[in-house]
This record gives sequence, C-alpha cells and structure tokens, in this order.
Amino acid sequence: MAEQLKTPASKIRLLLIDDEEGYLNVVSKRLKRRNIEAVTAKSGYEGVEKLIKDDFDVCVLDLKMADIYGLELLKMFRLIAPQMPVIMLTGHGSYHAAQEALDVGAFAYLNKPCELTELVEIIQRACKHNSMAESVG
Repeated sequence: MAEQLKTPASKIRLLLIDDEEGYLNVVSKRLKRRNIEAVTAKSGYEGVEKLIKDDFDVCVLDLKMADIYGLELLKMFRLIAPQMPVIMLTGHGSYHAAQEALDVGAFAYLNKPCELTELVEIIQRACKHNSMAESVG
C-alpha cells in the first residue's frame, strides 16, 4: 500500500469494483477530475487480480455482483492487503449487511446512489486514516 503520506497534490490510487460497467465509467471519470486515479474492475475476480498485481490506497467495492458477494471479496482483501481501506457501496443495502461489512473490516458502508462529494470525502478520509496508521506503525 502507499508508503508515503498523501498530500493534496498526490494522486490517490483507487480500485473501483462494480459489475455495472456504466457506473464504473461515469464514476471513474468524475473521480479523475478530483485527482483520484480509479482503476476499474468489472467483477470481483478481476478486482482480486488487479489487487495482487498492484498497490492501491483505497478500494470502493460493490456489495452485490454476479460472480462473488462483496463481503466474501472483502474477506479476501483483508488477507491480501490488510491495511488497505475498503469502502462498501451498494444499491441493495440493509442494516445487517452494513453491520457485517463493518465487522469484517470495511472502512465505511454507503448506499447507492450517493453524492460524489460524499464518496470523495470518504475516500480522502480513508487515505488519511491509512497514512496516519502507517506512519505510527
């Protein structure tokens, strides 16, 4: 994961995983304008491959995808990249799913559609939190 503290000028590297291609395209373009480099994956397994090959500061992960349930993917990510914050994002949310995601180690849980400003703020908070944890540890 990121070795140095992120400065406002540093580009955040985000892994964005969602099986809705249109959503991926729109959100990644909008994030790019906010200095966030979003690498996209159209499936959970594609996301795992990208995470194994590269480092990311944060991940935004859809809960319900065709190939794998987001909470199972979150558990895998905790093993592959335990320090990387994961933000769960879903259009099919429930209190139980949110609580389970947080218990497994999600940084935050958001319902779709969410405002882009809210998503960006949580991404930045997750990176700041992770940078502070790395500098202490």
